[in-house]
Amino acid sequence: MLAFINNWRLAKKMLVAFAFLGALIAALGINGYVSNTRLSAIASQHVDQSVAGMSGLADLLSDVKELRIIVYSYYSAHDPKDIASLEERAVKANKAFLDDLAAYKPIAGEEFAPEVGKLSEQVQSLISINEKTFELKRAGDADGTLALIKGDGKKVSRTAIDQIEELLQKSRDRAHAADAAADAYAGQTILLSILLVGSSIAGLLFVWFVINSTVAKPMANLTGVTTALAEGGKAEVPYRDRKDELGKIAIAVEQFRVAAIARAETDARSAAEQKVVTSSLRDSLLSLTQGDLTAQIKTDFPTAYAELKTNFNEAIESLRSLIGSVMESTATIRVGSGEIAQASEDLARRTEGNAASLEETSAAVTQMDGRLKATAASASRTVERADGAIATVAGGRSIADEAVQAMTRVADSAKGIDSVIEGLDKIAFQTRVLAMNAAVEAGRAGEAGRGFAVVADLVSALAMRAEEEAGRARDQLTATQTDIVAAVQMVEKVDSALANISSDVGEVHSLLGQMAADNQAQSTAITQISAAIGTMDQSTQQNAAMVEETSAAARNLSAEVTSLADQAARFTIGNERPRASVRAVAPAAKAVVTKPKGYVSPVKALPVPAIANGNGAAHDDWTSF
Repeated sequence: MLAFINNWRLAKKMLVAFAFLGALIAALGINGYVSNTRLSAIASQHVDQSVAGMSGLADLLSDVKELRIIVYSYYSAHDPKDIASLEERAVKANKAFLDDLAAYKPIAGEEFAPEVGKLSEQVQSLISINEKTFELKRAGDADGTLALIKGDGKKVSRTAIDQIEELLQKSRDRAHAADAAADAYAGQTILLSILLVGSSIAGLLFVWFVINSTVAKPMANLTGVTTALAEGGKAEVPYRDRKDELGKIAIAVEQFRVAAIARAETDARSAAEQKVVTSSLRDSLLSLTQGDLTAQIKTDFPTAYAELKTNFNEAIESLRSLIGSVMESTATIRVGSGEIAQASEDLARRTEGNAASLEETSAAVTQMDGRLKATAASASRTVERADGAIATVAGGRSIADEAVQAMTRVADSAKGIDSVIEGLDKIAFQTRVLAMNAAVEAGRAGEAGRGFAVVADLVSALAMRAEEEAGRARDQLTATQTDIVAAVQMVEKVDSALANISSDVGEVHSLLGQMAADNQAQSTAITQISAAIGTMDQSTQQNAAMVEETSAAARNLSAEVTSLADQAARFTIGNERPRASVRAVAPAAKAVVTKPKGYVSPVKALPVPAIANGNGAAHDDWTSF
């Protein structure tokens, strides 16, 4: 099988391997997607049927209790306004009850359809009984109304509540069943995922084995053979019979091996020719290092190196001519360098005095510049302090604005508290009305309702006290709102004062800024003057240093010329130029005037640009300068 794979091209091998790995990854992805989709559907069904269903049943249960409360309140109400309000409230409660029931039906589904049908019948019965109760109450039949409320009304309400609680229990059971189904499916999904992961690992190991056996190991072996051949060894190139890229590489390496053998034979022939050339060059260069400029190559070179022989002999001839010219020129250069050194020393002493005076002037101007800069810096710091004062005043105004806004919010909150107090007052009034109704009913009950009448009186008294306390709270809140308005006016006065302060500080800031600008302008002018004097001082010192360096260079030039003449005399140039020609002018060096040993220049050396060409004063008398 591996031999068959060996003939595949590398691109095909990688395509098959990656296709196999892609199939494994796709299987894992599809499994994860299907699992997530299924679990999401189960969770969505659980939310729709269980959570939403229980919420709907809770609303229905609340609707039943709300209708009972409205019926009892309607029975005990005597005020026409309260009766009208309760009738309107009953209509809204009936509509809400029917709407909640209609909303629950699609959530319950076909599974709970029978129970929902029974509940719907009970709801209709309860609404009908409540309407009969209202009719009896409006007809003035209090006993019939109470009997209907405690009889059929209570029975139907109790039945509806029991049916709703039964539906709640069934909804809980359905939710538990959905959780169990989700857990079972999750277990199956985990097991399938483990199997797919194991299969993926096995597939990866198989792909690694195939690639390692058909590509990696053969490539390593071929690399070892190539390295051995590159180091000059001999080795047989394997895998030349393969049809893939490794086979082509092996064929190319074999061609390199054959070419390397042929190149080695050619290199051996070239080495023999180079040995003849290098031996002749070695002998001639050895004579050249000993100063013999007459040593030329006379051995016959191979055709490829004939030009090298000709160039070497011509170079020796040119060097011999150059050394002869150098030996003739050194005497003339020594005499001229001595004269230049003497003139440079005289010029250096004249420029030293100018440099010292300019340096003192520059120091004085620098002190003036420093004092003006200090004055300008002080003015700038004063401007910064003024900026800080402006920022502080602006911050105070911002705080005042925030205080006004906070007091406004407090006033708005006080209005809300007033609304709450008004609501409490209404609740106390309604409580007192209910207490009065309870007292009336207790009076009708006779001796049995005496205790209830006492409680009703106490409740009525508490309701009246609550109304009184609500009135006191409203009075206190009104006084607080008045104080808040006064505080807002005071804060606005503070903000106006801060605005005036900010304006005055701004004018001071403008004046200080103008002073700082004037000082800065003066400092800039002095700085420019100081820079100009510094430039003059630097130029003078550079001139002095240049003259000093010129003098030293002239002395060094004289010494170097003497050394050059001695070195040139070491060469053998034949009979064309006599060796004693330089020595004949050597005594001229005695004319150089040396600088006194006790003289030390106080001028510091500065870098100077190189002087290109000469000038028209080159032939003037240096002493007169």
